[in-house]
Amino acid sequence: MERTLSIIKPDGVKKNIIGEVIKRFEEKGLRIAALKMIKMSREDAKGFYIVHKERPFYESLTSFMSEGPVVVMVIEGESAITKVREIMGATNPKDAAPGTIRADFASDIEHNIVHGSDSKESASYEIPYFFSALEIK
Repeated sequence: MERTLSIIKPDGVKKNIIGEVIKRFEEKGLRIAALKMIKMSREDAKGFYIVHKERPFYESLTSFMSEGPVVVMVIEGESAITKVREIMGATNPKDAAPGTIRADFASDIEHNIVHGSDSKESASYEIPYFFSALEIK
């Protein structure tokens, strides 16, 4: 059993598609092990995305991620990291396969509805950033 983190970003919350995103994960056999809605401060977002600190999109990304509520969740299942990334689709919605979350709902590469851990190493940093062990069932 593998665990990963996914975030429904502010644009997904604004579009009122929280249930649709969760449904797509659950329909593929994944289980939501923890879930909450939060509002990240700019500092929270900067800490979470610290790996991208030197990238040109870091400031706009952290600004976007702190502009409204997000839904953070721990998703569990066989090959959860790979499955979640497949269900989300390519980062750039123009490159995302039809039927993926990003192809169906995202407006551009930055406003792309969802985040998902890209590796076991990322997941091991990202999950405890938002959840204590007691919150994961």
